[in-house]
Amino acid sequence: MALLLTRDDVAAALTMPEAISAVEEAFRQQQRGAAQLPLRTPIRIPQYKGLVLFMPAYIGGEMDALGMKVVTVYPDNPAVHGLPTILATVLLNDPRTGRLLAIMDGAYLTAMRTGAASGVATKYLARADARVVGIFGAGIQARTQLMAMCAVRPIVEARVYDPLADHAAAFSREMSQALGIRVQPVADPRAAVEGCDIIITASTSKTPVFDGAWVAAGTHINGVGSHSLDARELDATIVRRSKIVVDLREAALAEAGDLVMPINAGEITADHIYADLGEIVTGKPGRSNPDEITLFKSVGLAIQDVSAAMRVYELARQKGIGQEIAL
Repeated sequence: MALLLTRDDVAAALTMPEAISAVEEAFRQQQRGAAQLPLRTPIRIPQYKGLVLFMPAYIGGEMDALGMKVVTVYPDNPAVHGLPTILATVLLNDPRTGRLLAIMDGAYLTAMRTGAASGVATKYLARADARVVGIFGAGIQARTQLMAMCAVRPIVEARVYDPLADHAAAFSREMSQALGIRVQPVADPRAAVEGCDIIITASTSKTPVFDGAWVAAGTHINGVGSHSLDARELDATIVRRSKIVVDLREAALAEAGDLVMPINAGEITADHIYADLGEIVTGKPGRSNPDEITLFKSVGLAIQDVSAAMRVYELARQKGIGQEIAL
């Protein structure tokens, strides 16, 4: 028997603090050499503008979790089919026997684990007194990013910029009520940068969303929206100015246009990357002074999905959530 968990089941089981805890442990085990993490395998389907990613991982140590996520990215889905751009499913297996433990919706899980990774990075890299967040994008990723910021820092205000003003307004109403902080839409990108202690880029833009010269000393940035070589949310100015931490160097150099484009242009070298997040979690110093600009660039790793899925499974069992199925 396996446990079938819908999107609502995953949401009911997993809180952001639980997700952050699970993802932090995954990065710790990965850095200690206890995880197997092949780079994700992509299949492109040009006639439908589709991308399919297969993301397996095993995490050893105390976590002992095995699984795989299959995620699809179809930009035309909302307009043409009335479906989300990103759809995903996670299979969780027992590493001792290979037995299937759970099948769960992976779209909400993806948003939560992405937010959680930024939460881990922010915990180690942002100033302890960070209180104001600027956000680019008003989708599900932006929502979980803000949830994570509120879980690790005393956030009192967020400013959101989205080219679709009604999306930014709806985001602001929803998240203000959900988090009990002031969330307001802003009319131009500069307003989501100046005066903000933390900046989040969670957009679908393929070109930089703000001028890096606007960023004040001491700011922390989480760049999560772009994850392909032909897309960048961050310009070369802010990349040069920042101490850069990535989820995994090998993955970032293979997929992160935010970094690869300035490297190819000779504006930085790969050595400009300071550390992997696992190195920071296991003791490498993060922020060294209050004026440093820090940047966490994430492309997403399967250890995040598998660790979060394992935590969902454990919590669902405890809470009696989900449906048992026989295959």
